[in-house]
Amino acid sequence: MASLRDIKKRIDSTSKTKKITKAMEMVSASKMNKAEANAKSFVPYSEKIQEVVANIAGSSVDATHPLLQRREVKKTGYFVITSDRGLAGAYNSNVLKKAYETIQENHQSTDEYTIVVIGRVGYDFFRKRNMPVTKHIIGIADQPDFNDIKELAAETVQMFIDEEIDELKMIYNHYVSAISQVVTSKKLLPLTDIGAEATSTVSQYEYEPDPEQILKVLLPQYAESLIYGALLDGKASEHAARMTAMRNATDNANDLIDDLTLSYNRARQAAITQEINEIIGGVAALE
Repeated sequence: MASLRDIKKRIDSTSKTKKITKAMEMVSASKMNKAEANAKSFVPYSEKIQEVVANIAGSSVDATHPLLQRREVKKTGYFVITSDRGLAGAYNSNVLKKAYETIQENHQSTDEYTIVVIGRVGYDFFRKRNMPVTKHIIGIADQPDFNDIKELAAETVQMFIDEEIDELKMIYNHYVSAISQVVTSKKLLPLTDIGAEATSTVSQYEYEPDPEQILKVLLPQYAESLIYGALLDGKASEHAARMTAMRNATDNANDLIDDLTLSYNRARQAAITQEINEIIGGVAALE
């Protein structure tokens, strides 16, 4: 049985850990609220640019762009969003498991795919397994600005335009609520279904210059905005997952402290009882 001193040390150590996890929970909660607001505020812009692009694409049969063209898939690109730090529960492991299983199921050779990854955890994961990482970025801010990933997003979209890849899939955590984040995998490029978003008001618009020139500018911006939107979604999920993980850690610390305190009290009571018995025994021996 552990000594009173050992139990007391464990209680003190666990109490200090609890203070840290509680502080981290509060910090993550604050960051999550900001990240959630950022993700929601980006939705109107994303919907509007999608509406404009869909109207243009649906209004002219002559409007063409490489991002709209479906072609034979010889090489697939995977855009994977993870975090730079751990202590976020299953946030990273769920995304990486989904990405790894998808790649293993669909490809026999590393020549058939390439990976673009955000976050140190994902980068280290793929590099350790000798999986091809074409582009990566580490050190994204907790509240990222579009300029933080503008270059990476543009280069990734250009890879498809240059036919370095024939399709692009995104894998990330979709933020549902503070306690629910869903691993999401969706095809980003080509934008084959964007024409379906065209509305009945297409005929009310006149385009200058011609639709093809407008699409040449807007389509890459739209694709890049989808990447940025997924990043905002992923950041909100990351902070929510870390908040939940730290809350669980704090609860576990409380339970452990309660158990240790009970053990401490029992050991202390046993020590007192033993001392009393020794005193009584000593008195009886003198008599």
